[in-house]
Amino acid sequence: MASTADISRGMILKLDGSLYSVIEFGENKTARAAAKVWAKLKGVDNKRSIEKTWNSGENIFPVRVEKKTYQYLYKDESGFNLMNNETFEQIALAEEMIDAPQFLKEGSEVFVFVNTETDMPIGAELPEKIVVKITYCEPGLKGDTATRALKQATIETGATVNVPLFVNDGELIRINTKSGEYVERVKE
Repeated sequence: MASTADISRGMILKLDGSLYSVIEFGENKTARAAAKVWAKLKGVDNKRSIEKTWNSGENIFPVRVEKKTYQYLYKDESGFNLMNNETFEQIALAEEMIDAPQFLKEGSEVFVFVNTETDMPIGAELPEKIVVKITYCEPGLKGDTATRALKQATIETGATVNVPLFVNDGELIRINTKSGEYVERVKE
């Protein structure tokens, strides 16, 4: 158990039987009333977003979560199949449990968050930046490097990403998995 003074961004809390991740938090102090602590929370095991207010010093119930490295194997009717890199144990996660599943490619690294109380996975995310190959885009023209114009490109996972006009088919690019944006071209 902890108090509201221990709240931090990214902490997982148990509220009303559900798990929530702290997105943002702060404290409201007034001259006459006791201080209040507020937090914006996003559901981990559900997709709800809520705001919660506590009196300063009130007890909260954080959940201990471990981050384990898994490797993405394949997708079938049971979901996305992942393998633990240390124990070789395999698990299947539903698409809604994975942050940015459109960028998953076979053999890629995935971080799975496991609730230590129940040993159950509660979510997964990809590394912040990944390297992918472009499978299709319109050809670039000479001199297209001066403007900030973008075009759509299909990457090897089937997702589409906006890239600068000078990027061509077959090139490797680095993308940000959180925003889905192009970062840079990668030399082979």
